[in-house]
Amino acid sequence: MKPFRPPRVLVVDDNLEMARMLCDGLGEGYEAVASSSGREAIERVSRESFDAVVTDLRMPDGDGLGVLAASRAAAPERPVIVMTAFSAIDSAVESIRQGAYHYLTKPFKVEELRIFLGRALDELRVRQEAKALRSAMRDRFSTGGVLGQSKRLQAVLDIVERVAGSPVPVLITGETGTGKGLVARAIHAESRRTGPLVPVNCAALPEHLLESELFGHVKGAFTGAASSRPGLFTEASGGTLFLDEVGEMALPLQAKFLRVLEAGAVRPVGAEREHSVDVRVVAASNRNLREAVRLGAFREDLLYRLDVVTIEVPPLRHRREDVLLLAENFMVEARGRHPDSPVLRISAEVAERLSAYDWPGNVRELQHVMERVVVLGSHPDVRVEDLPASMLQAGPSAGLTFRGQVIPVRDLQRRYAVWALEQTGGHRGRTAERLGVDAKTLAKWLATADPTNA
Repeated sequence: MKPFRPPRVLVVDDNLEMARMLCDGLGEGYEAVASSSGREAIERVSRESFDAVVTDLRMPDGDGLGVLAASRAAAPERPVIVMTAFSAIDSAVESIRQGAYHYLTKPFKVEELRIFLGRALDELRVRQEAKALRSAMRDRFSTGGVLGQSKRLQAVLDIVERVAGSPVPVLITGETGTGKGLVARAIHAESRRTGPLVPVNCAALPEHLLESELFGHVKGAFTGAASSRPGLFTEASGGTLFLDEVGEMALPLQAKFLRVLEAGAVRPVGAEREHSVDVRVVAASNRNLREAVRLGAFREDLLYRLDVVTIEVPPLRHRREDVLLLAENFMVEARGRHPDSPVLRISAEVAERLSAYDWPGNVRELQHVMERVVVLGSHPDVRVEDLPASMLQAGPSAGLTFRGQVIPVRDLQRRYAVWALEQTGGHRGRTAERLGVDAKTLAKWLATADPTNA
């Protein structure tokens, strides 16, 4: 254990007696150093180690804003508290805009300074501890930012490490919220490519805008094209283009996309010539693309081109060993964003609830739950009542209880289909895709008579 070292604080005031009085007033809990020169303070914060700075704004040889700027340049996270006369409130407000933690209007009690200085240092410590813990957890359990220790996730990360150095396309599949985007980032981070990772959500743009976004356009190619634009394929040159929700791409655009993959060249909208691009393509989809091919919604040749290596990201309910590790990580991250929160730990009862819950929204839902408990929690230990009502009301696999009975397979199909429909919010198309059946089969299962209600 490291020995305790009191925080070292530089106190700057052109009245040296005032600076020394404030240093004495801070007491033995601080190593306070007095300075009466703005110019000297600017030099000291640039070359010496201080945990915090308290500075007057108005000084004859260098103002407090200069001290603030020098401190932030040397140590951006170091808190700076400014002192000012009432007549210089405008300058004090400007100091807050430039990154000061707080300002005190003279005259003030030393106890006020102790309170704000203590709070600033506590918040700094929380941010530093959160950063250190995140770093330690990611070093131990992650690849390229994907966190987990379960066998199923480690198998995913093993594929990521093996495929990252290759230029072949990768198709990432999995339910919404499982972290497909993080896996794409991990592939790029572990690769040897020096260009950027450029993401695009294919479901977020209509066909004509997505085409221009991907391939670029020349000036005057269409109404509103006031200037030329290179496009994302060109922007990603030397790097990775991540196509999220690729299954939502319109069929005509799929043909043009396939052409780029085959030729390694892009023709901007309205251009007469192609130009070569060096891009590694990673695509992701929560749809069953093979079923989409069967239904005529996705090109089979494009699927074969993308599906050189497929990585299926498992849902969170299939890697429960990762739930608490992720929850701790998300709680630490949320604490860094909300340093005033009293929440420090996950209680045993809450840990049990988190581990038993099915997480239909996957990792994204867990992240939002931990943000909520940090923001709304009022105790050091997360309590069950801090969890959202939807979690507290959910029973384990409520739609699939058999009460010790052997039931016909036909009824099992119906009950499973009803349960699956509930998981997708009643969306029949999405439910059919998740089950790997067509819409008619799903309708048939749902229409099967329930013998218990006969």
